Amino acid sequence: MNALVNDPEKMREFVVERLVGATGDPRLVTEAARNIATRALPLVQETFQERYSASLLVEVSDIENVRLAELRPEPDSLDALVVVPSGTSRDALTMRLDARALSLLVNVILGGDPDIPPLPANRPPSRIEMDVAALVFGAFAQALNGTGDRSLGLRLPVPQPLAGPSDFKQLIVRDGPGVRIDFSIGVGALTGSLTAWIPHRVILETRVQGVRTSGDTPPPAQWQQRFSEEVRRSKVQVTATIPLMKVALGKLADLKLGQVLELKESAPKETRISVRNRPIFICEFGRLGQNYTVRITKPFDDRKAIIEGLLAD
Repeated sequence: MNALVNDPEKMREFVVERLVGATGDPRLVTEAARNIATRALPLVQETFQERYSASLLVEVSDIENVRLAELRPEPDSLDALVVVPSGTSRDALTMRLDARALSLLVNVILGGDPDIPPLPANRPPSRIEMDVAALVFGAFAQALNGTGDRSLGLRLPVPQPLAGPSDFKQLIVRDGPGVRIDFSIGVGALTGSLTAWIPHRVILETRVQGVRTSGDTPPPAQWQQRFSEEVRRSKVQVTATIPLMKVALGKLADLKLGQVLELKESAPKETRISVRNRPIFICEFGRLGQNYTVRITKPFDDRKAIIEGLLAD
């Protein structure tokens, strides 16, 4: 924490991460994601051919920079979803399999009649379908993960997939910039889709350093300094808040315009600086001449604040 306060560059990166998440150059992140997907395709097809004697046609249909909030399914969605953690991120890879693709894969893996196309399910996936989804997610995760220094570092095998209203209502999605990779999965004319989301921060840590486009070979540190220039130039309102006291709701309802609230000597001395209602720093409130001041002491720690709140209660 003290190292952040003493290093302006790291402090700026911390503020940007708190507000919008780690953001990479969209062009380089997209290129890195394309390389990940392209290398994964033959591995996925080989896996299904060897294990299930299934000739699946798997293609990359689209790659796009997105906000990760979009991956949250509607509560009544019939898709299956899995969140795969890595050593540095609890949501390094999220994959979602639509109902049409799941029906197709169940038919293929369980040896269904290839001449009778399966119909998409009109209900949440069954236990058998969830087992098939886990096999498919595992194959894609293994292929997307890669090996060596360029590995995403996923923790495999993949966790139990999620499906149905109860699972999706409890799903917590950490928003931020990410890249979405859309795969089409087909047998003959019948196709479905598997969508994968990877946060920018994961690609920045593992893959972007190896990406080079023609005529442009900046070192990693150089483009990482450029990526957030637009964000850094954006103007935001900064609010400093001083905790005053705890009062009952009844007393709060009796407050009147112009009433003076006394700041007791025992009142907390910490001040919080917030941007867009998100606490960023813990500060000390003071006075310099005729001016009131706040001095930054350390970055705001969400987990510590929650624990201290629980202990106080």
